[in-house]
Amino acid sequence: MIGIMNNVIRRELLIAYRRQADIFNPLWFFIIVITLFPLSIGPEPNLLARIAAGIVWVAALLSALLSLERLFRDDYQDGALEQMMLMPVPLPLVVMSKVIAHWLLTGLPLIIISPLLAILLSLDFNTWLAVVLTLLVGTPTLSFIGAIGVALTVGLQKGGVLLSLLILPLYIPILIFATSAIDAASLGMAYNGQLAILGAMFMGALTLTPFAISAALRVSVN
Repeated sequence: MIGIMNNVIRRELLIAYRRQADIFNPLWFFIIVITLFPLSIGPEPNLLARIAAGIVWVAALLSALLSLERLFRDDYQDGALEQMMLMPVPLPLVVMSKVIAHWLLTGLPLIIISPLLAILLSLDFNTWLAVVLTLLVGTPTLSFIGAIGVALTVGLQKGGVLLSLLILPLYIPILIFATSAIDAASLGMAYNGQLAILGAMFMGALTLTPFAISAALRVSVN
């Protein structure tokens, strides 16, 4: 099973390497949004630090939405998705591998460039650490939950708007607890509770969503 997951992840990374625009577009969007806020509201450190939580997570959420639509679209169009569904391995395992690869391409780069966020938004070390931890726990959950909506709309010609309507309400709890944790860190307060709730959301998504995604794919393809 581990070998199959590695093969699927390697395949997704290789395809993404050949289509680098699909990787960099969400990342550039994230960086541009973060950069425009200090330019538009001024370089006041206290103001930037106070609104940093909302800026970071709204930008992360929107960049995740930008990259989600291609998760199953290309495989559906060229028939590879049907071949994956016919493989003698559990479909939830294949789906989980594709979502992990998606996070490696879209969520992990946001964590890597987080020191840049600290500079642009005048964050102290504790607040930056909270940003990293919430992104580390929260962005995989965004990928797993978003994949359900992608699976439901994969057969539609223009499912982008419908995908947003389906997924955004499910993203709200993650947004609330992540921004709350960053706000608490900026005030010097403990944020273990918010991180624990985000971790519980991640474990629930990791456990349950592969089965929901697989069922949605069977409905959409058949």
